[in-house]
Amino acid sequence: MIRIDRLNVRLPGFSLKSVDLCVEQGEFFCLLGPTGAGKTLILESVAGVVTIAGGRIVVSGCDVTGLPPEGRGVGIVYQDCALFPHLSVGRNIDFGLRYHRRSIPAGRAMCRDLIDRLGLASLLDRSVTTLSGGEKQRVALARALATAPTVLLLDEPLSSLDPCFREEIRDLFRSLHRETGLTVLMVTHDFTDAHSLAQRVAILNDGHVEQVGTVEEVFRRPLTAFVADFVGMKNVLPVRVENGIPFIGDLALAMPGRKGHFRHAAIRPEHIHLLPAGSDAMSNGSFTGRITTISNQGFFAELTVDAAGVIFKTVMLTSSLVVMDLRQGAAVSLQIDPADIHLI
Repeated sequence: MIRIDRLNVRLPGFSLKSVDLCVEQGEFFCLLGPTGAGKTLILESVAGVVTIAGGRIVVSGCDVTGLPPEGRGVGIVYQDCALFPHLSVGRNIDFGLRYHRRSIPAGRAMCRDLIDRLGLASLLDRSVTTLSGGEKQRVALARALATAPTVLLLDEPLSSLDPCFREEIRDLFRSLHRETGLTVLMVTHDFTDAHSLAQRVAILNDGHVEQVGTVEEVFRRPLTAFVADFVGMKNVLPVRVENGIPFIGDLALAMPGRKGHFRHAAIRPEHIHLLPAGSDAMSNGSFTGRITTISNQGFFAELTVDAAGVIFKTVMLTSSLVVMDLRQGAAVSLQIDPADIHLI
């Protein structure tokens, strides 16, 4: 497990601000957030490769705050793999053994098992400069695991890979985690990684944690406007409440029983459905508006609609757009199920 208590790191122009985080034993945990939010800095703080200004880091029950990187029981895989170009694949994999207490024979036995499991046996004498992106990531993973760490840290390990390799390595991470029970902390900006690998996630923003929870909790029930926008709720709109009724601009939301002091309404674009204005299928509580832009993305189109001065973003299949003959400037009805409106 990993426990981070009030972690502070100060760099010129940026700092981590009293970050608290707990990753359970055997959990696959993802750190998400925009570029520059501090995700990699948290990873490097756990690994011991940056100097922290305050706080405590516990790994597998041991306070490692003052320990050097090789004494923390942590393996790390970077986005660019960080392999040694002057060493062969085999020498890259067993490089870290000399800095750990594990005996060389036991370590080499572990390496042989990893080499077989990761399909690297035929590559051992090759220069790492001749490898594909997927092969390099497998070598970097073998090197990180060769010292038998209790925690594996992954820093955007899939972002530089071609799509054909990305799913291969994602499947590899999934199977290794299932087979070994390793505690994994992964930095990523890809929602697919979070949905397919993580049990829980944390969303970072400007050096602090905005929300922690299961993937479903964070993506379906964001706690802040920032998290809602980050996880794809493209419609994050200011709300005011009058006599218990939430309003977006002059549009009243038909949401009986939803009481509270709300500041924003968040709606995913796919939850806003368009019909030609005056359609027989129009329901109570629907809004009328006019299409202001259409961006064709191939199989689907992104649209913006102006409804009484409120701009909504939605998506629909291109085929449906053609069938309904919806064009820029067309009058439409916006259908939104109240259950799909998330009040913050």
